[in-house]
Amino acid sequence: MNPGKKKPPWLKRRLPTDPAFEKVRRLIGDGHLHTVCQEAKCPNIWECFSQQTATFLILGDRCSRNCRFCAVAHGPEEPPDESEPEAVADAVLCMNLDYVVITSVTRDDLPDGGAGHFANTIAAVRRRKPHTRIEVLIPDFQGNRTALSAVLRAGPSVVNHNMETVRRLYPAVRPQADYDRSLAVIQFLYRSAPDIPVKSGLMVGLGETRDELIETFGDLIKSGCRLLTIGQYLQPSINHLDVQRYLPPEEFDELKSLALSMGFTHVASGPFVRSSYHAKEMFRTPSP
Repeated sequence: MNPGKKKPPWLKRRLPTDPAFEKVRRLIGDGHLHTVCQEAKCPNIWECFSQQTATFLILGDRCSRNCRFCAVAHGPEEPPDESEPEAVADAVLCMNLDYVVITSVTRDDLPDGGAGHFANTIAAVRRRKPHTRIEVLIPDFQGNRTALSAVLRAGPSVVNHNMETVRRLYPAVRPQADYDRSLAVIQFLYRSAPDIPVKSGLMVGLGETRDELIETFGDLIKSGCRLLTIGQYLQPSINHLDVQRYLPPEEFDELKSLALSMGFTHVASGPFVRSSYHAKEMFRTPSP
């Protein structure tokens, strides 16, 4: 029996009926924008849209990589839409957001991986709504430090790069990524801009062991990451990796306590937690 076929009771949710959901969905559609909420089939989309929050997905809706866990479509990619930064800023203004998360597909086809587009989007939001805090969830830019520096110079409030899984599982889960390269990205972000909190996220239920998670926690701490999200992997379709195990809520609580004891300042851990889930509530400037 495939353990990924039957979800346990704690992963079942009733869909809310709220006019705010349709308002956000329509606003995003009218602006020809993309959200990771829709493209990645996030289980929190009803809750977040109903609360007038969204994670904007820039640089198109097709990824140059083909990770085995992700529902975002891949290739061929189109050139970046030069009007997109202003369109995102317009949406942030219309939604009156004081905290926004901006992420992207991976664009290995672009010389800078799309870093300049990130910087332009941050700048556009800053012009339209100067006091809005901006969290960016970035790809690895193939380790390009010039690209990473361009994002940092734009002055995000939080910079996030997800590890996603433990070292052993990278070839199966993220075949076009590299565990050590992602750690190097996080370390570079921290050392280059120590005043900007560095965040990362992990999925569980892919076959990782507790010891492997502890090793990854330690690697992240040594690299300068202090904000962490831990969530249950859910199989987007039969063409993606199977779920190996559904962790009960109490185990997520244990992982949170463990991560905090190792040096993370803030940890969001739970079956439905995703990298940008309740990002505003999680964000507080860590103590030096």
